[in-house]
Amino acid sequence: MPHYQKAGNIPHKRHTQFRKEDGTLFSEQLFSTEGFSSDSSLLYHHHPPTQITKTDKPFDVQPEVAEEKMLKHRAFQGFSIKPVKDYLKSRMPVLVNSDCHIVLASPQESMKDYFFKNADADEMIFVHEGSGKVKTQYGELPFGYGDYIMLPRGTIYQMEFDKEDNRLFIVEAFSPIRYPKKYLSKEGQLLEHSPYCERDIRPPQNLQTRNEKGDFVIMTKKKGMMYGIHYLHHPFDVEGWDGCCYPYIFSIHDFEPITGRVHQPPPVHQTFEARNFVVCSFVPRMFDYHPLAIPAPYNHSNIDSDEVIYYVDGDFMSRKHVTRGMITLHPGGIPHGPHPGAVDKSLTAKETKELAVMVDTFHPLQLTKQALQIEDENYVMSWAE
Repeated sequence: MPHYQKAGNIPHKRHTQFRKEDGTLFSEQLFSTEGFSSDSSLLYHHHPPTQITKTDKPFDVQPEVAEEKMLKHRAFQGFSIKPVKDYLKSRMPVLVNSDCHIVLASPQESMKDYFFKNADADEMIFVHEGSGKVKTQYGELPFGYGDYIMLPRGTIYQMEFDKEDNRLFIVEAFSPIRYPKKYLSKEGQLLEHSPYCERDIRPPQNLQTRNEKGDFVIMTKKKGMMYGIHYLHHPFDVEGWDGCCYPYIFSIHDFEPITGRVHQPPPVHQTFEARNFVVCSFVPRMFDYHPLAIPAPYNHSNIDSDEVIYYVDGDFMSRKHVTRGMITLHPGGIPHGPHPGAVDKSLTAKETKELAVMVDTFHPLQLTKQALQIEDENYVMSWAE
């Protein structure tokens, strides 16, 4: 999906001898999330990435589903989850199905004693509060407010935070997260009508080769279980790499909104797509400029998808009592639209300063026990006059 990148030292031809100064061979590894039939990268390690020395007893990290079936509008106060020191322990799933898990996290400490690899899912980590860098085999990814950190499944990484106050909105996707096909040329370039382009994509930088021997634990998530796998050498012992499958960052602030004379439908906000769900970005933009336009969104039936909106910042002209970190769930099967008074209020507005992330799933979502603990139970009645 991303375009070709390279860093460090690599041989002239792939799958050929590439030797160190002492004459021994580097260990070549192909990294891909769809076998040999899609984008991939080649990484050159100082040591084979297969040298396991010990495995810990796995433990269950499957989401605890509280409601499998439901049909009512819901809202959750995302900032009500308590900060937790450890990154992995801070990750709290709130809405899940077989295509994706929607997770909140408020970690306080950097990952120092272990690495993490999600062997099941691509990860999209939206940074609401906090800054730092993601350390990977490909190099470092500095991040801050509004960044989408995109990590292909199988990426080994460490999160390093600058401060204790961090708020993350995470989507685990059990299929590759890609640029929307409608934005791409036949050859894969982002087209002129796309709301962002290749210049906005930030690949890894500052590759640092860690040729170290010791006990390195990679916490690996697979099929709802967490495995502590110990390796003999540092996983970031990469001398160089090249290819088209690697982690990167895209900022929501670089998303250029598409507007029109009358209200544009949600697909104009689409940012990424995966199997059976899409991700959209709502950003500050000018409102519709037809003289009789109604800027507030019209009521829609929502028959085919569950709509999740994570509210980041700004003034949301279609909703009442929105708070930072709030999540709304409008399930498929019943219509929803602007709150009472929102339509009339929007008629004189010229622009919106809202910032939000939307996830539309085409299969119903299930609520976890943790979601019920932060639910605003009055939300379903908030359309009453």
